Amino acid sequence: MKQERAVHTRESLLRAAAETFDEFGYAGASINRILKRAGLTAGALYFHFDSKEELARAVMNSQAGTVVPGLESRGLQRLVDITLNWSRRLQVDPLLRAGVRLTNEQASFGLQDASPYREWAQIMTDCLHEAHERGELQAGVEAAEVGEFVVEACTGMQMFSAVVSGREDLMERTTRMWRLLLPGIAVPAIVARIELGPERVRTLHR
Repeated sequence: MKQERAVHTRESLLRAAAETFDEFGYAGASINRILKRAGLTAGALYFHFDSKEELARAVMNSQAGTVVPGLESRGLQRLVDITLNWSRRLQVDPLLRAGVRLTNEQASFGLQDASPYREWAQIMTDCLHEAHERGELQAGVEAAEVGEFVVEACTGMQMFSAVVSGREDLMERTTRMWRLLLPGIAVPAIVARIELGPERVRTLHR
């Protein structure tokens, strides 16, 4: 019972911190604001996190957990689905939005933590290794190289979309990225079978 309460308290702190970081940025997200939003005491926070910086790191490193679980596809379709689900959840999930914002802005508050990017790159690379084993990739495609490129492309794309449309067009941009990229990495039969766009995301969440 105590363990369940501790897990619930930690999740409440993460969610409240994410909403506060998303709204105010790191500098404006005071501990008092986070605690007020969570409805918790300073003692509860410092039981789980040593500092605001550690709390920010936890939010930064929670990104994949908001996107990947529950996806059942394999290979290249799984890779595409992860990016489509990511583009949708960035519009609605403060935890993911805050993680992305903090990762992009971390130099402004004295951090240089590449682990969120590395985690995404490894997830993408694993999908591409599986795609290779399934015969979905063209000869000579390097899984790690493409996996890292997709992370780089998505990072820049969401920043562009955030300024241009408040990320309202991010799904369309992600779909366009794959329409441009897939013919260069996948065998033609797989390119024709990959599902893209908003309808695919609705399928994922049925």
